[in-house]
Amino acid sequence: MGQIKVTKCPIEGLYVIEPTVHGDSRGYFMETYNQNDMREAGLNMNFVQDNQSMSVKGVLRGLHFQKQYPQGKLVRVISGRVFDVAVDLRKGSETYGKWHGVELTAENKKQFYISEGFAHGFLVLSDTAEFCYKCTDFYHPGDEGGLAWNDPAIGIDWMDVHGVYGGTALAKGYALSDGTPLILSEKDQKWMTIKCKGDKK
Repeated sequence: MGQIKVTKCPIEGLYVIEPTVHGDSRGYFMETYNQNDMREAGLNMNFVQDNQSMSVKGVLRGLHFQKQYPQGKLVRVISGRVFDVAVDLRKGSETYGKWHGVELTAENKKQFYISEGFAHGFLVLSDTAEFCYKCTDFYHPGDEGGLAWNDPAIGIDWMDVHGVYGGTALAKGYALSDGTPLILSEKDQKWMTIKCKGDKK
């Protein structure tokens, strides 16, 4: 027990989780998930699916959510560096439409737990990044929802992204400070703003 440190974020339902790392001249060992420690910290989620992705520098994935089958996600980076973001979409929440971001790297070994009811996305800041996450519900085809990553009403500061908002989620005209163009999937460039999504508090 006591192998993790859990820190609540300014938005209720978001947590930064830091494991205890045991290192010596050979390398290191850590527990990346322990149900007993999570429950002791008040986190009683039940995970049913693990996912992993690899992305190159400048890739922005998001902002994603499931409509009828919302997922809680425990996310971490095992290689590289990303800026990970959650946006509160819970109806009636005092922080509806607000965002919180955490830098996740292979070195800091931080994890970010995002409860059900949030949109989620991340930006790759290293040459490549491998991203892992555990989910509290399965992926349901046809239940996908999304928000424009650059919605001015949300106002996410993506750390190293520069460009001028042109009224859509298109990546054209955006780049990182070193000139790396922003890369989004075709689908992620079609998401609408939170106002167009139509949810109300």
